[in-house]
Amino acid sequence: MKSKDMEGKLIMGLDPGYGRMGFGVIYVQGSKMQLVDYGVATTLAGDAFENRLLHLGNDLHDLFVHHQPDVVAIEKLFFGKNTTTAMNVAHARGVALLMTAQAGCPLVEYTPAQIKKAVTGDGKAGKMAMQRMVKELLDLAKIPKPDDAADALAVAITASTKRW
Repeated sequence: MKSKDMEGKLIMGLDPGYGRMGFGVIYVQGSKMQLVDYGVATTLAGDAFENRLLHLGNDLHDLFVHHQPDVVAIEKLFFGKNTTTAMNVAHARGVALLMTAQAGCPLVEYTPAQIKKAVTGDGKAGKMAMQRMVKELLDLAKIPKPDDAADALAVAITASTKRW
């Protein structure tokens, strides 16, 4: 889809998680966005945590090789009440940052409020409003599933609206 002499950019968005890490890839040329790919990298709950991180790293490596994004956008962590989950997500996010650096891609990071604001115009938008706007902005027939993939596409869309 992409050639180095084209004006457009391939943006990969990542929604960090250790059970499911959402990814979304869009092609942006001027004000036009086009869906390229989306989905989740999943790990098995019964596996040793270090093996889950290794699996995520391998999946991300394959995605970087396949898509060769021009930039990677990732959601910054929001720490809620469950610190154990937050720490595990932070480890998975670290794997994503490492794989991005190994691929030689520029990285941009956005808070959940920045993503909501860029996609819907409202920094406090709910999940359904976000998903509907992802569907509309990418001219899709239906809302992307699972939620982690739709969230990753929202991160990529956010990067398309910013300078990096």
